[in-house]
Amino acid sequence: MTGRLEGKVALITGAARGLGKAIAEKFVAEGAQVIINDLHAAPAADTAGLLGGRGIGADVSDPASVRAMFERVGELTDRLDILVNNAGISGLEGDNTARDRVAQMVARAEQAVVGEVLPDNSTMELADDDWLKQIGVHLNGTFFCSREALKFMTRQGCGTIINMGSVMGTFGRPGNTPYCAAKAGILGFTRALAHEVANQNIRVNAIAPGWIHTDMTDPLEPLHPLLRAQTPQGRLGEPDDIAWAAVYLASEEAKFVTGQTLSPNGGWYMSQ
Repeated sequence: MTGRLEGKVALITGAARGLGKAIAEKFVAEGAQVIINDLHAAPAADTAGLLGGRGIGADVSDPASVRAMFERVGELTDRLDILVNNAGISGLEGDNTARDRVAQMVARAEQAVVGEVLPDNSTMELADDDWLKQIGVHLNGTFFCSREALKFMTRQGCGTIINMGSVMGTFGRPGNTPYCAAKAGILGFTRALAHEVANQNIRVNAIAPGWIHTDMTDPLEPLHPLLRAQTPQGRLGEPDDIAWAAVYLASEEAKFVTGQTLSPNGGWYMSQ
């Protein structure tokens, strides 16, 4: 049986591990050739080697780095059928206060359950660099990569772009407003770009994952019991739950789907 992505070429950003790697694995199983991006070349090459693909190191928040990455893509292939804008950060990376911040999030969540609201000054105290980094990686990175990918897709007359949003971009939560803002921006960008390129046979959609068990959510482990309790399915998602959604959106099964946001979240959104 022919794979659902047979013969397609896909670039997946931030794919050395986590959701990006899971998506790449499913794409390869469905017949696609994959190009793996990550911030650093070595982990990108390692994951690409496991999947029979190619790896490219690039910082998606830097337009010059993105242009260089796509120049390399052009050296590797004359077409690009799928772009998955997956690269992302939690905002807790390298933060010495991360444990305290998570403890505060747990305390606020527990108090909310019993109807009490604790003050939250995290946005008032947010540093400029913390805001700019989140917007840079998530929203700017999605734009920079989409802009370059469209040069391939408009030339070949087809393509699909999948942007990684978050349920936090549709619902919002205190404690990480730059993340929520960036992810909400991605969903708006997705809809606008989908309108713009629909008549060129290019589809643009987004995935807004709920709480998924990855190394990015590991620092939030104290919150996991509460998150499971809030989720009708009674569990956090697994990377495959997102990877299968990406396969669907990238495949011909979704040929009449554009400008949409698919949110695998186990029903968490309904319980809020």
